[in-house]
Amino acid sequence: MILCMLLQNILASNWQGYLNTVKADANGSKGEIYTSKVRYFVKRGKPYIWVPENDMHNVNTMIDERGSFAVTSPFPGPLPSFLKSIKKLPARVALMGEVLPLKDEKAGLPGESLKEVISSERSMIEKFYYSVLGILNSSSLGATCRGDNLQELLDSDKRYVVFKFNPSNGGTHEVDLEEVLATKPDPLSSHTMSLIDGINQSEVRRRALILFCITHLNKNAKVISGCL
Repeated sequence: MILCMLLQNILASNWQGYLNTVKADANGSKGEIYTSKVRYFVKRGKPYIWVPENDMHNVNTMIDERGSFAVTSPFPGPLPSFLKSIKKLPARVALMGEVLPLKDEKAGLPGESLKEVISSERSMIEKFYYSVLGILNSSSLGATCRGDNLQELLDSDKRYVVFKFNPSNGGTHEVDLEEVLATKPDPLSSHTMSLIDGINQSEVRRRALILFCITHLNKNAKVISGCL
């Protein structure tokens, strides 16, 4: 259950990931992998991926629907470089499954769902406790959420093809797919970057978080170069 929650929190905290499909042409599958960064959102536990109309994924999936999708926990500012320097890479989710294009009457549904997600995440800010709002407002990123970063998809004139990623069981840490789909992410997960950045803007907050981790989570947290 904890692993399922972690998986959903990572998916809900980010809005972009790396889609991998098998390179193919008119002669069939070539067995090589093509990768590109794409934007997505999650509905009922499954990623819906926006792929530019001229991207090779559109051709690849016509021949071979197999694919994988990788998403990491987002970190603001210098944190990604710092974590990489100490060989502490962010948590990552890697899913294997089928990459299926939405066609005809279903093609417009993700756009409507995305509007609902953006509206819901923005209205959720009003329900946060004062302490959470204080952290979000002190962030250099502002009280941004995943939906704010996805708004560009709705505003852009660029043409996209929307794919539904159907995960399958398998991988290094195998979890029950039905349990994953039934697990809901933490309501704060879509504001992960702003929360981390807001905490790092204050020495008092950083040290308070360290004490909390040591006392309640039995974790050895450290402050190095002003970053958690």
